Amino acid sequence: MANGGEFRFFLSCDISLPLAFRVDRLLHYPTPTQPSPPQDCTTLVTNKKVPELIVECKLYIDGIQFGLPVSTRLESSGPPYFWNEVMTLTAKYRDLTSLSQLAFTVWDMSSGEDGNIVGGATIFLFNNKKQLKTGRQKLRLWPQKEADGRVPTTTPGKVVPKNERGEIERLERLVNKHERGQIQHIEWLDRLFFRTMDKAKEKCERTENLYPSLVVEFCSFEHRVVFQESGANFYAPAPVLLSNQLVTVWDPELGRTNPSEHKQLKLARSLTRGIIDKDLKPSSNERKCLQRIIKFPPTRSLQVDEKQLVWKFRFSLMSEKKALTKFARAVDWSDIQEAKQAVELIRKWETIDVADALELLSPDFESEEVRAYAVNILERADDEELQCYLLQLVQALRFERSDESCLAHFLVKRAVSNIEIASFLRWYVVVELRDTAYARRYYSTYDLLENGMMKFARDDGDEDGFRLWQSLTRQTELMAQLGSIMKDVKQVRGSAQKKIDRLRQLLSGVFSELTNFDEPIRSPLAPTVLLTGVMPQESSIFKSALHPLRLAFKTANGGISKIIYKKGDDLRQDQLVIQMVSLMDRLLKLENMDLHLTPYRVLATQPDEGMLEFIPSSSLAQILSEHRTITSYLQKFHPDEDGPFGITAQCLETFIKSCAGYSVITYIMGVGDRHLDNLLLTDDGRLFHVDFAFILGKDPKPFPPPMKLCKEMVEAMGGAESQYYTRFKSYCCEAYNILRKSSSLILNLFNLMRRSNIPDITNEENAGLKLQEKFRLDLEDEEAIHFFQDLINESVSALFPQMVETIHRWAQYWR
Repeated sequence: MANGGEFRFFLSCDISLPLAFRVDRLLHYPTPTQPSPPQDCTTLVTNKKVPELIVECKLYIDGIQFGLPVSTRLESSGPPYFWNEVMTLTAKYRDLTSLSQLAFTVWDMSSGEDGNIVGGATIFLFNNKKQLKTGRQKLRLWPQKEADGRVPTTTPGKVVPKNERGEIERLERLVNKHERGQIQHIEWLDRLFFRTMDKAKEKCERTENLYPSLVVEFCSFEHRVVFQESGANFYAPAPVLLSNQLVTVWDPELGRTNPSEHKQLKLARSLTRGIIDKDLKPSSNERKCLQRIIKFPPTRSLQVDEKQLVWKFRFSLMSEKKALTKFARAVDWSDIQEAKQAVELIRKWETIDVADALELLSPDFESEEVRAYAVNILERADDEELQCYLLQLVQALRFERSDESCLAHFLVKRAVSNIEIASFLRWYVVVELRDTAYARRYYSTYDLLENGMMKFARDDGDEDGFRLWQSLTRQTELMAQLGSIMKDVKQVRGSAQKKIDRLRQLLSGVFSELTNFDEPIRSPLAPTVLLTGVMPQESSIFKSALHPLRLAFKTANGGISKIIYKKGDDLRQDQLVIQMVSLMDRLLKLENMDLHLTPYRVLATQPDEGMLEFIPSSSLAQILSEHRTITSYLQKFHPDEDGPFGITAQCLETFIKSCAGYSVITYIMGVGDRHLDNLLLTDDGRLFHVDFAFILGKDPKPFPPPMKLCKEMVEAMGGAESQYYTRFKSYCCEAYNILRKSSSLILNLFNLMRRSNIPDITNEENAGLKLQEKFRLDLEDEEAIHFFQDLINESVSALFPQMVETIHRWAQYWR
């Protein structure tokens, strides 16, 4: 709506979601070692050693307590006091009234069972405009008072006396608006703002006596939620005082279907015209419009007139396999008769590709018949291709209408006959069990997989289903033991060498059973590889904050498998990016273009735990420090007096191709935070990237270049005027155009991940559109070549990233 209007929807009896919120932290609660708190808080910290804090929440509706209180406990040795816990009440949104309020009381249980009251605060769930409050709320606690849920309350959590309001309150209000999307997100400007705010908070905490405050976060919705009494409209806009004042106009019919437009649509799509439509042929202009619609990316929704056109010529489009997904989007699935006819047509349609079938599994399509049709198409994919999409297919289970869907049975059926698919499917499902919203769905899938594996029997009788399933569950036991080892190693004080010595001591002593397994364990990263034991003296620890373990395992065939085990880091985003690198590598090879990529394996076994394949290599920062140039490093391993720059031609070609491949892929994926420490090089010339904490254009550094192409890499190719650099640009442009042809597949896979709890995807509202922009689908191949060459030139000539890289090196040096 124009002129400051806002979108609204209403709380009514069909809102059956439970009321939930997140308790974040307690601010400004002192400990005995801190300076004296405000005078009225001094009694709160007497005779305490280790605070054990509990937050209790009660819901009051019209001043009367509703349901049972909920609470969550925190045990902490000092500030800041973090809960970060989601609390769910028995009440539902439909139970609320405009005078509903939450009463929070913080108790300190250190002194005994009864505990002492730290303070309490009450907050109304609706503001004075009857809009549901969302986002982060900072509640000022009333010291030593239990929260009061009466109307009016004696413990209002948002009351700050006017004479105490200052810069901090103003900045916090801006932060809340920013988090709710009411202020545009501009990354470099946001970083400057938050840095300024941190300084202001620090100064305030030093100079002022601050009251304890509880931070809670309410659920956010796509639109504002407004309370309305049943019957007449309860909300009325404020009177207009000035002629040029922006007025919020309340429209209760916003978003609803216009009856006259709906009637016209039904008449135009009358099912009685089916016989006539079979003979309809599009005109020249209509054919052009249809071809334009068919080429739309999967992120593009159809307009009303476009849906009409596709429906009108549905019979003539049945020979166009690319048109099926557009036809499915043009159908009104709420109309039973229209949906029935659409399903019949889809079954007779030209068979679509597997890539298009993935689009039909997205949350945009709820029809069970359509999703079952997509699963039938997936049956045609071989095991290698299916593994490329397995991560997304597990996420697609969220969008099914039943726990034991066609998709779930299909995945289990394929897993039973392929141990690699079975192992990865099991781990992907195990990770999703932590998501409370879909835990039941994934528990059901896990049971299907277990039952299917247990009943399986191979024809040769070498391995029955029970032993196969047991070989997979033993992977979990191995991960638990590695977690215990890491916990012990982290407690070791002192140098990294002391931690390494402790690791080897544990592997040789308390956990000596890991050196020789009773039965081989399938590697979680490569299930066809059988691990027989850990090699203590070959295992080590990386120098980083999380101290990941680098473990060397003996294999059944006499080889060595090196694996990195990490605990405390979410590897799901790295897992997704590496999966996309592997997929793009496959797409390029199908076009006879091998760019010597290194899609090392990554597996998240829990949201904060996982494994990575260890690739022997060195970072560019280390190489430049020890050898000064990349060329000198490659000369050490592949010298050739007659070759270019004293290197064998094959080694240099490998380096150029791998640089080209990762330049294109990291540009498409919008990988950020690129520096010389996360660009690695093997001794045979393969360059590859690691650490994908920032994707889709996010970057902690200001003014990042379109792609990471440092001057040292260009110098290793002979400089910007050499034939080898020209060949590098040629590889980049060719690979870019090849991947543009498969943009629909890549976009469909990302669309299936949009509720996956991966931060940079879930928190990014337009993740699919950001990815689509990188493909520049509006350009022809020749135009795309010129576009990408300009990107390369811009990246190489960018000065600011070189300054940032220098600062990063100094920071690493002094760390």
